[in-house]
Amino acid sequence: MTEDCLFENTYPPPDGQRYEGADAVRGFWVRLFAESPHAYFEVEDIGAGEDRGFLCWCYRWIDGDGKSGHVRGVDIFRVRDGKIAEKLSYVKG
Repeated sequence: MTEDCLFENTYPPPDGQRYEGADAVRGFWVRLFAESPHAYFEVEDIGAGEDRGFLCWCYRWIDGDGKSGHVRGVDIFRVRDGKIAEKLSYVKG
């Protein structure tokens, strides 16, 4: 990730929270997985062309009561200088 990187989360609706800069983006992911140690992403499809790419995914978790859940979505990436510079996330539902 570059210092000018951008991540738009899927939550809260309708537009999601925006994280700008490598530290903010990294911090989001560190917190997410620290709070949800049993959560994981499954890649369903992936593709790229020129400076854009996409990733279709399924995010699965187990809540505090032991119940499992999931949500499906897609991320759209922009690559700059060989690194992910932008990641926009969208979910079904």
